[in-house]
Amino acid sequence: SWEGNINVSKLSKYLKLSANQQKEVTNICEYFNEQMSRATNSKKNQEKLLRNAVYGNLKLMKRTLDEKQYSDDYSNVLNVTLQYKVI
Repeated sequence: SWEGNINVSKLSKYLKLSANQQKEVTNICEYFNEQMSRATNSKKNQEKLLRNAVYGNLKLMKRTLDEKQYSDDYSNVLNVTLQYKVI
């Protein structure tokens, strides 16, 4: 089950987000949490819903973050988060 609550404040500091990026990242994280909760609680198509939630998150973040923030930092954070939060 998804036990994630992404600490946007810590993520913002780690990624050195601008004010505009921080607003957008907050919205993306809230949406991601909703999608992950829905996916992990689903009886049908759980794997597909999880994959869609993760890839949707990556797509939105790629639009919001610059190349370094996204490829060097965020993708690693998400990978570690998913390893520890999804059982």
